Amino acid sequence: MKEIALEFLKIITDNGYKAYIVGGFVRDFLMNLESKDIDITTNATPKEIKNIFKKVEFSKQINDEESYGSTRVNYKNILFEVTTFRKELEYFDNRHPSSIIYVDDLETDLKRRDFTINAICMDKEGNIIDPLNGRRDLEEKLIKTINESQKSFSDDALRILRAIRFSTTLQFKLDEDIIKSIKNTKDYLKNISYERKKIELDKIFASRNAKYGINLIKELDLVNSLELENIDRIKDYSDLNSIWSMINSSVYRFTKPEKELIKKVNVVYSLDNLNPLVLYKYGLYVNLLSGLNKGINKKQITKCYNELPIKSKSDIQIAANDICKILKQKPGSFLNHIYNTLEIEILTGNLENNLDEIKKYIQKNFNKVNI
Repeated sequence: MKEIALEFLKIITDNGYKAYIVGGFVRDFLMNLESKDIDITTNATPKEIKNIFKKVEFSKQINDEESYGSTRVNYKNILFEVTTFRKELEYFDNRHPSSIIYVDDLETDLKRRDFTINAICMDKEGNIIDPLNGRRDLEEKLIKTINESQKSFSDDALRILRAIRFSTTLQFKLDEDIIKSIKNTKDYLKNISYERKKIELDKIFASRNAKYGINLIKELDLVNSLELENIDRIKDYSDLNSIWSMINSSVYRFTKPEKELIKKVNVVYSLDNLNPLVLYKYGLYVNLLSGLNKGINKKQITKCYNELPIKSKSDIQIAANDICKILKQKPGSFLNHIYNTLEIEILTGNLENNLDEIKKYIQKNFNKVNI
């Protein structure tokens, strides 16, 4: 991937422009981590990039993208985010600059970025360019803002969550000045869209170091600013869905399947996750998400689930036609009632899941009157 990226840089520079890989890819390369996203910074404008490459993509708001100086280029099935060197003017909503000015200087462009570890560059020869000493902070495992942190977070409050995300996923420390400034600027998070905040929170919650990130959110007093009031319910940090289910937020957006899952987990949270009927009705995954947050051992829940005599109606050892023959009835809605009864009797251990035993049970308990 690095070789293709350097090849991509060379194409731009061969056309007379400056170009460098910047940000996460370089940071991860220096840490021997795999990285899929490649950001390119260049003095070529979006229109000039479109003249060089064929597969240039814009978002739906093409004019906004062009004015902001960004394009996406698909080169050899790798998506490159290409941004023109720029200087950002005053921010107006704790997120977006009022306007930008294209510049021709790399260091000026780097100084408008968030953290020193994200401002390390690589040129077309693979040489590391680091005018802001990001490599030093990388070696010290330190998250540090490029500019004065209070202003950096006031300009773009999403950087607060990005600082926590990088600290969590990279297992780095936050600079003392960052910690102080986050506490002073936390209220600006309310001006950031829930969609943008959730993207960062998802990365924190999905991290193997999620417990550390969640504790940072608490320690930095961000619970109310992020509207995560139920965060103390979280006891299991191994699953993104588990964490969001416990938070049970009404303000963050979720897909329909995510909403249904969160709803089920919260219903099951008040039930016995080792009960055969509960395990059968809601399934192993939902009961695990709920049970683990109540301190119930994963192996215990899994063992109880695996010991269920049936896991769906299709496991019941009698066909609908056989039931109709026994009762001398044509198929009808009564079959649902019988199957529901059989489920309960088998799961509670009152009836063996055996064809002969089930036939006897039906003959004894059902007739034209009670079906």
